[in-house]
Amino acid sequence: MAALLRSARLLKYSSASLLQVLGNSRHAPASGRLYSGAVGTPRIGFCVRQTVPGRLNVNSLFSYRSALPCVSCRRYGVVPEQSGLVRDEPSVAVRSKQAQQFDWALAKLDSSVRRTGRVTKTLLLRIFHDICRTGYPSGNQALLLLRSCGSLLPEVPLTERTELAQRIWDKLQELGSTYDVSHYNALLKTYLQNEFKFSPTDFLAKMEAANVQPNRVTYQRLIAAYCEDGDIEGSSTILGFMKSKDLPITEAVFNSLVTGHARAGDIDSAEGILSVMKGAGIEPGPDTYLSLLNVYAEKGDIAKIKQTLETMENADIHLMDRDLMQVVFSLTKAGHQQYVPEIVERMRHERGYVPDAMNLCLSLITHGHEETAFSVLKSFTGLLADSQTNDSPDLGNFFLRHCVNMDKSVENIAGFCKDLKDSGLHSSPLQFTLQCALEGKKTTMAVALMRRMKEEGLPLRPHYFWPLFSHHQKDKNIPDLMEALRGMQDLGVPADVDTFSNYILPSFPSVDSAHTSFKEAGIDLDTDSLIAAELRTEASRGNFAGLLSLLSSPALPAIDLSAFRSSLISGFRGFHDVELMAKVTELLYKDARFSNAVPEASENVAYLLYNLIDSMNEGEVQSKEEKLREYFSLLKKMNINISLNIFRGIRNILESYHVPELIKDVLALVDKKENGMATDVALLRGLEGRLSFLEKTLAELKAEGKSASSTLKKIIALLCTEEKLEQALALKTQYEADMTPATYAMLINMCCRHDNAEEALKLKRELARKDSEVALDAQKYVALVRVLSKHGKLEEAIDMLKEMKEKDVPLRDGTISLLTLTMNTAAMKGDANTIRRLQETIFTLGLAKPSNNLCSPLIACYLESGDSAGAFDAVVECHKQYNQMPKIHDLICSLVEKGDATQLQKVMEFLSQERGEMMMLYDLYFAFLQTGRYKEARKIIETPGLRARATRLQWFAEKCITAQQMEPLENMVDMTIKLFECDRDDMYHYLLRLCKETNDWRKAEATWMKMQEENLAPRERTLRLLADVLKNNNQEVPFEVPEVWFEEVKGQPEVFLEQESRNASPPRERVTTFTKEATVEDYKLKLLSLCKKGKVQEAFDVLKEVDSRGMVLGPAAYDNLIKALLSRGNIEDAIAVKNIAADHIPRFSLSDIANNLLIISQVKRCQMNDAMEILKGMLQADQVPSQLAITRLVQGLAGEGNTQDIQGVEALVKTLGSVKLSSMLFVNNTALAHIKNGDIDSAVELLESVYTQNTENQNTSISFVFRKVLEANNDAALDKLSAMAERLCNHFASYRAASDLFLIYLDMGRTEEAKFLLQRCAAVNEQKDVMFTYMLRAAQQPGQAVKIKTLTELIPDFTEKENIYSHLMKCYSLDKDLSSAKALYERMQAEGVKAEELTLKRLALLYKEAGETVPFQEPPESFRFYADKLKQRRLESMGPADD
Repeated sequence: MAALLRSARLLKYSSASLLQVLGNSRHAPASGRLYSGAVGTPRIGFCVRQTVPGRLNVNSLFSYRSALPCVSCRRYGVVPEQSGLVRDEPSVAVRSKQAQQFDWALAKLDSSVRRTGRVTKTLLLRIFHDICRTGYPSGNQALLLLRSCGSLLPEVPLTERTELAQRIWDKLQELGSTYDVSHYNALLKTYLQNEFKFSPTDFLAKMEAANVQPNRVTYQRLIAAYCEDGDIEGSSTILGFMKSKDLPITEAVFNSLVTGHARAGDIDSAEGILSVMKGAGIEPGPDTYLSLLNVYAEKGDIAKIKQTLETMENADIHLMDRDLMQVVFSLTKAGHQQYVPEIVERMRHERGYVPDAMNLCLSLITHGHEETAFSVLKSFTGLLADSQTNDSPDLGNFFLRHCVNMDKSVENIAGFCKDLKDSGLHSSPLQFTLQCALEGKKTTMAVALMRRMKEEGLPLRPHYFWPLFSHHQKDKNIPDLMEALRGMQDLGVPADVDTFSNYILPSFPSVDSAHTSFKEAGIDLDTDSLIAAELRTEASRGNFAGLLSLLSSPALPAIDLSAFRSSLISGFRGFHDVELMAKVTELLYKDARFSNAVPEASENVAYLLYNLIDSMNEGEVQSKEEKLREYFSLLKKMNINISLNIFRGIRNILESYHVPELIKDVLALVDKKENGMATDVALLRGLEGRLSFLEKTLAELKAEGKSASSTLKKIIALLCTEEKLEQALALKTQYEADMTPATYAMLINMCCRHDNAEEALKLKRELARKDSEVALDAQKYVALVRVLSKHGKLEEAIDMLKEMKEKDVPLRDGTISLLTLTMNTAAMKGDANTIRRLQETIFTLGLAKPSNNLCSPLIACYLESGDSAGAFDAVVECHKQYNQMPKIHDLICSLVEKGDATQLQKVMEFLSQERGEMMMLYDLYFAFLQTGRYKEARKIIETPGLRARATRLQWFAEKCITAQQMEPLENMVDMTIKLFECDRDDMYHYLLRLCKETNDWRKAEATWMKMQEENLAPRERTLRLLADVLKNNNQEVPFEVPEVWFEEVKGQPEVFLEQESRNASPPRERVTTFTKEATVEDYKLKLLSLCKKGKVQEAFDVLKEVDSRGMVLGPAAYDNLIKALLSRGNIEDAIAVKNIAADHIPRFSLSDIANNLLIISQVKRCQMNDAMEILKGMLQADQVPSQLAITRLVQGLAGEGNTQDIQGVEALVKTLGSVKLSSMLFVNNTALAHIKNGDIDSAVELLESVYTQNTENQNTSISFVFRKVLEANNDAALDKLSAMAERLCNHFASYRAASDLFLIYLDMGRTEEAKFLLQRCAAVNEQKDVMFTYMLRAAQQPGQAVKIKTLTELIPDFTEKENIYSHLMKCYSLDKDLSSAKALYERMQAEGVKAEELTLKRLALLYKEAGETVPFQEPPESFRFYADKLKQRRLESMGPADD
């Protein structure tokens, strides 16, 4: 083809003669316009790829708004040859991850295109690198990337776009991606959109060499390429080939010819193309007229443009705003900007106008037409202003940022900023532009902008200069550093302590050399900031001689120790000179200048010592024990004392580090007389010592006639912790007068735990005599009810329930479960009277609403005793009184097994009357299946008129799967083949799930045959499930396994299976008695059943018996037992089972789930090296580790301070490519590892770089780090991290870290710290999206109303009152708190806040559950209806986001 094309260039084709289209040809304007290219891009037609049914079509992504082009690249290029290494096929695991990754990439790009009409280069490169890491890029992935390298990147110059496309093509080909015609067409379109000059003949030659045949779309785009250069001869040649192949000539071809003739200088022929189209039976559409308008725009013929637009209006042909933007782009590019306002005025501001206009501005800036771009920006800022929600407008951020990125002149940018501010469109444009320049490391521009800010009287902050200092600091460039510092001084910005200590002084070898340079540069040496920075520098470097000299200087002003405490601790940890350390400590202790004039200077030093020990890990303390002892000994000689509280804190740390001798040295610093201590023993002996000390204190208080209630309570609490009941009761008898209600409550609860009903009741009566108004909490009341009823004290138990009602003690879900357990205990004894009395009391008093769980113990009581008639009467009674029908299935099964036809008939008549005939038939059907009466069951299910009830069938199927009952489930599937409206795929899916549970591949294979006999087309999930069963048993899969595009179960499969196993109801006990002739299958079933029931040790005993008899179970049985053992953390027995299996089964290996559980178990035991080896082994065996296993391993390594292995895990995981891990997993845990090692500065540097080095990471959360540090009470780390958060907020305008810290304070109940942080970082108040997200998340869990109320008190306006009140109502609904909900509703009415339907629905439900009348009209629809309605309304209210 390519050779023929070259020779055909000698022929003279006429485009008009070639365009004689036979037959009735039609154009399709709708589809063509959806994929007609971006603004300023040649029209190249629309093509829909053939796609496999059921798969995602990549074309769908690009049916949205396209972006704008850039200037052309004047060079010729050809497509790279399709060559490369032939690679092995990827494994199933990798292919699955590959499919998931494509889904993720598609969603990311689709979201970006939908929202903004473009993608960013950063996002595209991120997806590209992730795909490369898998090592096996798919064809769809390659297509997705190639199609994103054109007009969807308006912020990237054309040459970069084309180079990126070539790089992607070459790299993916090298990795084994196979290209078809769709890939070549995508590359062609990218060339056209980027105006890249290439040889069409060479392009075709490369396609032929790769054995890829061009199609109609290829020819259309080659014609467009010729026409872009005005080469009508070349395009005519292609047209000739298309005609010879009988390929249709579409509207896109004519549009290209309009452009081609015009660029060849023949405008008349370009206009004549419209007549040729009509002669060919194709009516010119909007795209054709747009091509003509672009031709006129390139010529600057505004008259023709207006005439053509009028012609279109008369013909009822309309252009969209996006089309007119192409005309604007063509006019500007051709140098006819003066006509742009006339075109802009014609735009109708359709939906999606703003993001399209933003993309036009970006393209114009990229092409060097920022003035025209600014005029376009001002034309739509009114629309942006209408969507602005806050009082400080910041419109045009995207425009200013792109001007900076494209290095536009400062004069022009300053002019734009002034115009934006004068127009009221932006509150601080110059500051924002400076931020962009600093983020982009554009030093010259940043300095020029700061000078401009000073001229305009805008404040300059020290942190504006930090990026400049950082650049010189890395290079140790002292002259430029001094020059920048002088520039800072010239601009009147004083350097603060952070500037000196973090950026200036570290660049010098010593403080003295820095002084010399400062003097030469004329820098003031007497500032407090410089002095504090020098103290920090000397302390952090461990130069204690220099530090002591500075501190002892009389000229040193008063300075608080907190100004350099962290640096001092960092230096002290080196223990380079203990004597100098002690002298520094003594000076700080005795000199009032370092205590901020507060006389209690010793507390500052005491906290310094505590923070020093707290900052050191166990290894450091043990290795430097002698140095520490020497240090403490010197402090003792210097008469330095610490308080008792500080000692206790240090002692707790040292106890956990196992250095008891060191504790004695610290204790020597405590002033015994001041603390009233005669001996050290009480402080050194742990719990016994504390008890002894407290008891001694108690006796002293009693001897002095003082109240000892508080001390007695502490002693009782300690004894309760150790479960020492007798000792606690003896102490209570001795000091009864000092017993408080809280102390009684603790004792009562311990008596209940010890099953001591007599003592518990006695204590309760004593408490009532002391204070009749006191109420226990619900859990203690229920514990009393349980122990009293268990020991026959029923009346007393009922009295407890009545007291709960009298004192308004509410029952929660957990305590209701304890009540059910109490009644189940009575049911096992056959005590129906106790159950009835308890039920009647609970329901009559309204302590809990009747439910199946609370009613079932009564029926269970009769069934356990074999009284079916009594059980039926109890069911009828429950139904009449409480509208509940508990354990009806168990009752019917019992009657069927007994053959009691008379009683069964009564039950069926009752069910038919109360629940309907169809439900009755299903109940009977399931009972027959459960008891093995399959003939009777078939008669029931074949009842004429019976329909499928999906929920009832699912209930029984899940019951069979849980109990691993294959026979009844298989019979149900067979019997329902003709059941009306029965979903057969669902039925077979249940059966295959059980096959997977039991690892029965033969049954799964038989199921596949039955599906084919039924001529059933199974869903993809069913095929994947069947394939899993066969592959796990090394069997051939007889069909193509569908790729996993969307996971049906969120999260990792092993986690889901574990959760499913935990949540499943316990199966009915099956009595299995083995005879001497028991088979391997019997043992296998018994072992699997025990594992399923959680009886792991019994299952292990069965395996040992099997092994002793020389029997061999299948791999699935061994693997199931190993998983069960590991889920209990029993690694030793799991390894023993593995060894047994390996002895019997060659090449036996653990499954993915078992290996993941093994990693988690080893991490719990701190066996990190073993866990790392398991992970490496999994990857070598082509297994995919779960998200949970990787996360736990990384967190475990962080707990040990092992940064090296964390990096190793990160490198290993990158080879997987698509394991869905948190983006901050490795960063956060590396930081925690540094903190564990005491290297807090490295942690701060790492976390700070996340926000300062990449502007796209501004929403990245580090709340996990803050939470761990707060939970560990690591004040030293918290000080530095909070300082970092404040620095990022106040100096870098990066607010996420401070917002995270604020919310963690709030979440952990540390409200005062949260308030203080708000005072220091006022910008946190403005992070409304983060606060709103926190409220959304909090409202999903019970007991969170207080946190939301606290948030609204601290930041009242973070969202509208309607949102706050609706989420508070949701919290009260979860908490079943009607009184608070009522108060909230009254407040809403008083404030005139309208309650949404969903809020009213929740409140109405609370009224109903409490048995009260709803005082308003309840919304009639379901919760789901109003939730969807609210969600849709919020989505519609969200406009396009500014950059």
